[in-house]
Amino acid sequence: MAMQAWLALPMLALLGGLLALSPLGSQVLRRGVVFIDLAVAQAAAAAVIGVHFLLDMASLWLDQLAATAGALFVSLFIAGITRRWPAQREALIGLLYVAGACLAMLGAGAHPHGKEKLIQLLAADVLWVNTSSVLALMLCAAVMGWVCQTRWLANDTTFYALFALVTSLAVPALGLFLVFSCLIAPALWIERGMRQWTAVLVAWAAALLGLSVSWWLDTPSGPSIALSLTLWGMLSLFVTRKPLQSTQPAQPPQP
Repeated sequence: MAMQAWLALPMLALLGGLLALSPLGSQVLRRGVVFIDLAVAQAAAAAVIGVHFLLDMASLWLDQLAATAGALFVSLFIAGITRRWPAQREALIGLLYVAGACLAMLGAGAHPHGKEKLIQLLAADVLWVNTSSVLALMLCAAVMGWVCQTRWLANDTTFYALFALVTSLAVPALGLFLVFSCLIAPALWIERGMRQWTAVLVAWAAALLGLSVSWWLDTPSGPSIALSLTLWGMLSLFVTRKPLQSTQPAQPPQP
């Protein structure tokens, strides 16, 4: 009973993350900008490290504002790249990720505890997620559920802005690696014809399996869950894609 109570917040955080990120993951695959999550999440992490260490200011709210600002800046910059240089967009987004990673490492190297903070942003320990982070993820999930009922995600500016906001809230709670896994693993199954709710629930089961392994084997929770989701996502490669059902009414036979 004590274990279930202890794991309640991590379980809700994983569900909220999957619900918020999976619709964006489907858009990422359709748009062919798979590296966007790594670049935007890394920009958020670099901004947090820059404020936290280089400016010698420590505040959860300040960290979140820095993460959101960094993610928005890079996300909207990527939106411009995809319009101006569509053929080179993945290569340029990859370079942005490398630049963000290098800035984060340089910032972390300037502080005695920088390495620990950088590791936390890359692979957060979900077992220690707090209530405010869980509520933020659930709010993101509710907003994305509503947005999916509209055509907002079809607009580039709206998509990239929402992507930056959701990612900047998810990275401090889940870490970059787990955010990427929550984004892509369900989307791969949705692309194969699985319904979104089914893909999210099965992904949650895979995430809980990784969480259980982390609990029983005393391994870091973030990498354990990300690995479990990664393996589940890769299984989609062995499934034949289901044809999409047409929404057009059947035409009567011609006489």
